[in-house]
Amino acid sequence: MSHLSSAQLQELKHTLLEEKKELEHHFITNGEEDASHGESLTDSTGDLSTVDNHPADQGTDVFERERDLAVNNTLNDELDQINAALKRMEKGNYGICEVCGQDIPFERLQAIPFTAFCVDDSPEQSLRDDRPVEEQVMTPPPSGAGEGRQEHDRRFDDADAWEAVEDYGTSNSPAMAAKRDVEDYDDGM
Repeated sequence: MSHLSSAQLQELKHTLLEEKKELEHHFITNGEEDASHGESLTDSTGDLSTVDNHPADQGTDVFERERDLAVNNTLNDELDQINAALKRMEKGNYGICEVCGQDIPFERLQAIPFTAFCVDDSPEQSLRDDRPVEEQVMTPPPSGAGEGRQEHDRRFDDADAWEAVEDYGTSNSPAMAAKRDVEDYDDGM
């Protein structure tokens, strides 16, 4: 910790404690200390029965419950990282990268006070590369759709449907035409 001054350490410790306090307050206020393991969907929605609910309402409830659980898991992980950073402060190895052992710059610690890694050794936060299993059984889109659409220009598709039908006129009678004294369907356009 030699690269951090006592004032910098105090600032970072204060930030960590404030974030910890906010996260703990979130869990206490929302009664979600153990929400990931606790009540059922019926208990969380407050409904006595799901019989009278439309399936779309049940879908919305499930979606919102899953979202809340995901948010709680993320906040729980952040709280664990904050607690680990405070322990590193107590042990005297805060601000040192766990992979390479180099000092973590103060500016990085200000941005992410609970980090245990320098920028070069930071674990990747990318999206997963695995695809949904459904894609293995899906049929490919018809040719001419998507990127290959320009290759088949002038070929009939849904976008050309209006032009094809327009040649035959409209369903408006001559009496409904915008022009006056129209006697033929084709003249009314």
